[in-house]
Amino acid sequence: MLNPEQKIAVYMEGHVDSDYGKMGTGVVRYLKNPIVGVIDKTLAGRQIREFMNTSREVPILASLKEAISKGAEVLVLGIAPSGGRIPEAWNSVIREALENGLSIVNGLHDLLEPQWEAKIKNPEKQWIWDVRVPQFVPAIATGKAAKLENKRVLFVGTDMAVGKMTAGLELYSWLQKEQVNVGFVATGQIGITITGHGIPLDAFKVDHACGAVEQVVLEQADKEVILVEGQGSLLHPGSSATLPLMRGSCPTHLILCMRADKTTLRSPEEIRIPDLNAFIALNESLASVVGTYPKAKVIGIAANTSMLSDEEAETFLKATSAKTGLLVTDPIRFGIDEIGQQLQ
Repeated sequence: MLNPEQKIAVYMEGHVDSDYGKMGTGVVRYLKNPIVGVIDKTLAGRQIREFMNTSREVPILASLKEAISKGAEVLVLGIAPSGGRIPEAWNSVIREALENGLSIVNGLHDLLEPQWEAKIKNPEKQWIWDVRVPQFVPAIATGKAAKLENKRVLFVGTDMAVGKMTAGLELYSWLQKEQVNVGFVATGQIGITITGHGIPLDAFKVDHACGAVEQVVLEQADKEVILVEGQGSLLHPGSSATLPLMRGSCPTHLILCMRADKTTLRSPEEIRIPDLNAFIALNESLASVVGTYPKAKVIGIAANTSMLSDEEAETFLKATSAKTGLLVTDPIRFGIDEIGQQLQ
């Protein structure tokens, strides 16, 4: 786990402005550690705020060597290639980091420690954190979360990579400022890296996934509100994450996350996103299973409008709200306080 004082360099070569750079984007936006720079030689000399909505002053650097000269102690691999594999092209950067005494945070399915542990120069201070390694074998889920008396909010999506983690962390931050006794359950590599705890849901065997979610939700039973980071989508043919999240957390509230520029999945594009009202009803129905579990209702929609102008974004949000009868916002652009007020 990261020491909050350690200085971070984020490797994002070629993906500062790409969907595959979401690990790096999340780290820059939410990790409280000092960040000396983002590494991308093609954009060196510019500021990361030119490419994402953040108030942080983080320079884009040409090399890891430059980051080390600025005091970097930990290298975060900020790119998530398709399939979660580590490209061979990264080996030179990984080797350079370890030879110069840096620790490494890796959120991909490919593990670094088995191959690279022997290259660590200072075992007392240096480490490799493979975030996607499960830390326990859970019991089979039993629906115990349904008996909790708190509010459990699950973020669901129309697709993968639509902003479920971002909406969750924005709401978490807002509720903390409002002095609500709130917990956040991280279920993916970015959330775990940022918060220092959670479960890599997609690394658990399918029979254990519900139990893993249940265990970490029950660990926060003392919280008035528990926010559960969403993964995947019921719509996506390659995703099986939503049902374990529903069964394990037994949510009382849902927040739908989407991208404003998409009427289809990113891939495969031939799969169209269905009518939003019907999709909302589907998620609510599956969460409750005809009243067997709590009657979870969608209380708002978090839409990523980063690709739209201000005027286009406002038009989209108003139209979507009129269609669904729900509060609709872009948490980064316009805040999430109106949705959060429903949980106080």
